[in-house]
Amino acid sequence: MIKNLILLLSFCMLIFHTTHGQNDSLIFKNKDVIGGEIKSMDKGVVIIETDYSDSDFEIEWQKISEVYSKRNYLITLTSGQRHNGYLKSSSPNQIMIYTMDGDSLNVNVNEIVYFKTYENDFLSRLSANIDVNYSFTKANNLSQSGFRTSLGYVAPRWSASAGYNLIRSNQDEVDPIRREDGSFSYRKFLPKDWYVPANYSFLSNTEQKLDLRSIFKLGMGKYIIHTNQSYFGVEGGFSYVNERFSSEDEDRNSMEGYVGSELNLYDIGDLDLLTKAVLFPGITEKGRWRFDYNIDVKYDLPLDLYIKLGFTLNFDNQVVAGASKADYVLQTGIGWEL
Repeated sequence: MIKNLILLLSFCMLIFHTTHGQNDSLIFKNKDVIGGEIKSMDKGVVIIETDYSDSDFEIEWQKISEVYSKRNYLITLTSGQRHNGYLKSSSPNQIMIYTMDGDSLNVNVNEIVYFKTYENDFLSRLSANIDVNYSFTKANNLSQSGFRTSLGYVAPRWSASAGYNLIRSNQDEVDPIRREDGSFSYRKFLPKDWYVPANYSFLSNTEQKLDLRSIFKLGMGKYIIHTNQSYFGVEGGFSYVNERFSSEDEDRNSMEGYVGSELNLYDIGDLDLLTKAVLFPGITEKGRWRFDYNIDVKYDLPLDLYIKLGFTLNFDNQVVAGASKADYVLQTGIGWEL
């Protein structure tokens, strides 16, 4: 009987070892355990895929005590340090980061603000979303449609993103309204949460008689707050502006300074709030200044769908004749994200 008991215990240990050897593990602060494939943690939520569920589990990071995974992750800490390696808890609330360079680092679980599986394939480093909106009013045949999309890519020491937004409005006996903008941004990450931003953006706007405004920006930035609940960053630098107008006014080319800030709040249930503000004081055009502001509130739905409400404001104190100094847009829509 003792022999059978030993065989049974050996079999159970083998099953336990095999199961945990193949799966990642999360241990909650209440000692519950979940096993599967840990994909990522961002904005205070860790995502894990299991064999026994059709959809991934989303778990609040603050409820996790221990993490065990041999997968390669791109990891960001509150200090701004970025590492490429795997995670293994050394004790409750303490996690060892073993980097691909052979180094190791022991951190508190709350010091990790982001990680994502980092494989050789392109899609694992990519993020994207798209949302659309449409409205129609029978009176005067007023119709408005909108389209927004963005694309992002994250590498160990840099990131890149692109976005595009289009709004069209048509109404009887009123000239059509069209507003189009887009951007491409690059950030080189530096130690202690500093970064170098480079950005190209464009705007076409019938309200301000802009056929095209192109802006190239280069500066320096820093994350002042970078936690699992929010981040807040500031940056400043210089920009070069080229403008073409739908009126008879001559084209403009000018140099500007710029200073801006960005705040993202995501520890508010299924809501996510992102707001940006940028001030452009003129350098070559004395007395001129511009101000851009936008805020987006997103509510997450099942199946990676979401509802978004957005507000955008553009202000210029020296516009061409007949143009409006300020233009603002309020958008609502439903979207999907990768």
